[in-house]
Amino acid sequence: MLRLAKNRAGISAYHIAMALFGILMIYPLLWMLSSSLKPSTDIMITTGQLIPRELTLENYAYGWKGFGGMPFAAFFKNSIFVAAVRVAGTVFSCSVIAFGFARIPFRTRRFWFMAMILTMCLPGQILQIPQYILFNRLGWVGTYLPLLVPSFFGGAFNVFLLVQFMKGIPLELDESAKIDGCGWIRLFALIIAPLVRPAMATVAVLTFMASWDDFYSALIYLNKPSLYPVAYALKLYSSEVSTNYGPMLAMSVLSLLPVLLLFFAFQKSLVEGIGTVGIKG
Repeated sequence: MLRLAKNRAGISAYHIAMALFGILMIYPLLWMLSSSLKPSTDIMITTGQLIPRELTLENYAYGWKGFGGMPFAAFFKNSIFVAAVRVAGTVFSCSVIAFGFARIPFRTRRFWFMAMILTMCLPGQILQIPQYILFNRLGWVGTYLPLLVPSFFGGAFNVFLLVQFMKGIPLELDESAKIDGCGWIRLFALIIAPLVRPAMATVAVLTFMASWDDFYSALIYLNKPSLYPVAYALKLYSSEVSTNYGPMLAMSVLSLLPVLLLFFAFQKSLVEGIGTVGIKG
């Protein structure tokens, strides 16, 4: 009985600690939501109060009007377009590259796979200057091309994830497909691709989230407000003189909704895609 009581006390303490930790993690989101419902003049005065003294939707109404005759919905459309193209390009290119590494035997496969993995060790800042020079000479600066085209050339982490998932598929399926007359293209399209859908969904969700939050690329390559995505458009509420916190927080809340909805919609596939990936030779 004493041991059972100790176990129950330990479990209760664990759940209480996790609940407090969860509240601590979600507090910034609650504060942002609460502040977006306060009058702009109260946000900095009542920073420690989660419950607004006066509820108002004026921040949402003002923020949704946008800038320079462009409603904020236009920035949402830009983000959705960029994210959709990047997701499509990343899933397709990474799946094809991963199929080559995982299922097609060739002499230097291990060398090129390790070379690809080593690129993950390079900080992204090292590549920014040569990439900008290249895109500038191509005349792509000021367009969406620098944001979209690289997604069609794969990414080391996503390729690695898909390779590890594909290695868990029995090779006997390949042999059976070849006996039935399938080439590499049909083998990928009809056999492998349907079996790696959880991993592909994981890559799609991670790519969408990264694209939706991508402020840095828009800062470097986009110079027209009509092309700004949501992540960069939020900066328009801030200037060197002041920051309009009310509308900025309101639009920040709205910008979180697509990511949250996507995460909860594909949570099962996301967990399955990551959880079933192991380190295979």
